[in-house]
Amino acid sequence: MQSATKMNSWLLNYPKAGDQIRLFCLPYAGGGASVYRGWQEAFPAEVGVYPLQLPGRENRISEQPICSMQELVYALAEVVIPHLDRPFMLFGHSLGARIAFELARHLRRVGERQPSRLIVSGSRAPHIPEPKPVHHLPDDAFIRELRRLAGTPETILQSRELINLFLPMLRADFTVDETYSCVEDKPLSCPITAFGGTKDTEAAQEEIEAWQFHTTGNVSLEMIDGDHFFVQTRRDILLPAVSTVLRQYVSQLVDLPQQ
Repeated sequence: MQSATKMNSWLLNYPKAGDQIRLFCLPYAGGGASVYRGWQEAFPAEVGVYPLQLPGRENRISEQPICSMQELVYALAEVVIPHLDRPFMLFGHSLGARIAFELARHLRRVGERQPSRLIVSGSRAPHIPEPKPVHHLPDDAFIRELRRLAGTPETILQSRELINLFLPMLRADFTVDETYSCVEDKPLSCPITAFGGTKDTEAAQEEIEAWQFHTTGNVSLEMIDGDHFFVQTRRDILLPAVSTVLRQYVSQLVDLPQQ
């Protein structure tokens, strides 16, 4: 088992006893928990928002990043399982969506509670592989790809000192993403809400629609005017849309008869 200190590094805010539902958030490749700064204030008070911090970034920059989807999911499960004593949802953007999906499947395998809903953003369905892997490229070519994807600040890319600091984490995340293979299993039972960017060259609408093959629940899709990083650039649209999903669920909890 992981120590309490280790768990606190993964889960920056300890879940509150008053939560009616919890939203655990997974970042995109190269991102950290700060991607979700300000989300708590955008949602109903009954919802607890808990970004998960992966090793090798932000306050965990000195730690060894993880290069395997399986290892990452096993570690995340240890962190979240103690806090699944009430309904929860998983949110992930890009790589984070596929991590969230595999986390949900792993929780099912070990007999734990399933998410009330999986919310995926900017992600191809998990059975669709990355068409042009880059994690194995030499540094200069890898940095060119990072610049093309526009997810890494230019201040980092232009500084040899900074890029050397961040390269191990970035390579690890891209390795997790590009070596991941979705093993065939029965679909999830929870509904899926999917968000996509109309100008996203990394996840086309038809690739996002393919999430329907991974659940027996309903799948809803909302396309947002933006590129791959609409999770940051179009928060004005994304956050109200996610809040609507959460409010609907909170209202259902309120309407349930008391036992």
